Amino acid sequence: MIDQNGFRENVGIVLVNSKKDVFWGRRAGTSFWQMPQGGIEKGETPKDAMLRELNEEVGLQPKHIQVIHRTSDWLHYRLPDSRVRTANGKKFIGQKQIWYLLKLVKSEAFIDINFFSEPEFDKWRWISFWEPLKLVAQFKKTVYENALNTFYPFLEKEF
Repeated sequence: MIDQNGFRENVGIVLVNSKKDVFWGRRAGTSFWQMPQGGIEKGETPKDAMLRELNEEVGLQPKHIQVIHRTSDWLHYRLPDSRVRTANGKKFIGQKQIWYLLKLVKSEAFIDINFFSEPEFDKWRWISFWEPLKLVAQFKKTVYENALNTFYPFLEKEF
């Protein structure tokens, strides 16, 4: 869903393992890496969308994770001008996201990036908690920084 300002409602996922490393996936067919994220569909809550996206992109189910925390408000990023487009008759200029911090409580063997018929990622790996800030596309960096800074105190409590 795109709001009146041109931002698509979306969820982002910081999935961490017991070592506090973060899931990092390469978008299929590209050289771009990111954390799981995806749009909120009509009638979904952000949590519903997060669980669906987690399953579609990473192959995990609620029994595989523990929800540690979520951002209390939307985090926004604007797309570069070259990527702005029109979708469903509305100008799409960026995303507004609710982010979730999830802990993997089962084996990483349950991660299956090929679970969905159209995989989002073609490779994945664990990286250190702050490393995404060095690797993410520049236009997403502030959102990643805000999410990680929000979650870090909870990460310290839970592990």
